[in-house]
Amino acid sequence: MPGRRLRETLVKFTDITPYIGAELTGATYQDLERPEVFDELVRNVHERQLVVVRSIELTAKQQIALASRLGRPVPFVISKYRHPEFPEIMISSNEVRNDKPIGVARVGNFWHQDSTFVADPAPFTMLHGVNVPGTSGHTLFASAVDVYDRLPEEWKRKLADRTGIHTVAKRLRIRPEHVGLSAAEFKAQAETEHPPVRHPLVRHDEVTGRPYLYGSREYMEGVAGFDANETEEFFTLVDGLIQDPEHVYTHRWTTNDLLVWKTRTTYHAATDVEPGVNRTVHRVSIESGEQWAA
Repeated sequence: MPGRRLRETLVKFTDITPYIGAELTGATYQDLERPEVFDELVRNVHERQLVVVRSIELTAKQQIALASRLGRPVPFVISKYRHPEFPEIMISSNEVRNDKPIGVARVGNFWHQDSTFVADPAPFTMLHGVNVPGTSGHTLFASAVDVYDRLPEEWKRKLADRTGIHTVAKRLRIRPEHVGLSAAEFKAQAETEHPPVRHPLVRHDEVTGRPYLYGSREYMEGVAGFDANETEEFFTLVDGLIQDPEHVYTHRWTTNDLLVWKTRTTYHAATDVEPGVNRTVHRVSIESGEQWAA
């Protein structure tokens, strides 16, 4: 049918960089309801680690419906930053309404893989740009597969059987109940509330089989068996590989962009929002489902 063929020519996937990312253009929510289009999106997420769906109008309910096809959306841990109707959506925003912030500001403004400080992080993240400036508040992405590929061979051998010690202590926000604690007391309380976890530094993607580096400075205490100098050498090396401009994709948001990425193989960081400019995105973490290993 002519109409169907026209829609198929408009819906198009294109690689963004040689290292990470595919962009889907011309798609509506109704297109993503079609199994063949959604399956191609999932394939690209697995192969390219990040998919950018440009300018797709979504309600919060529709975002949850899409997320549910990847796995199980997980309610955000801090209830006051949840969407009022859909607790699975975290509102990341610097906007203030009626003298109250509508979401949590300054989320993820450092290079990281999502939630490595927990034993079994959700494998997917989905972000929808609700009110986004095009001039600041960008999101940077780099591939952990590509980072591993670029490790010097001596470091690949050195890290082959090593374990990373992951912690949220470096990035835990100070709350009112922490006032008066010393730095040592705050760190001890943080580690009690969020005990460090251990993950292999080199892992293999469950779908593609490709090796990738799992860990970064801000969510890691160190490397088991490394002394302070070796740990700093490791962090410095990894920082340089992740942040190499030739291997970073900068996503400059346009309204209604939808981003989906694999949390374990995708490093990312948010850039600052210029003063006086509002930015709101809706974030969903997605736990494994039957569809994940498809």
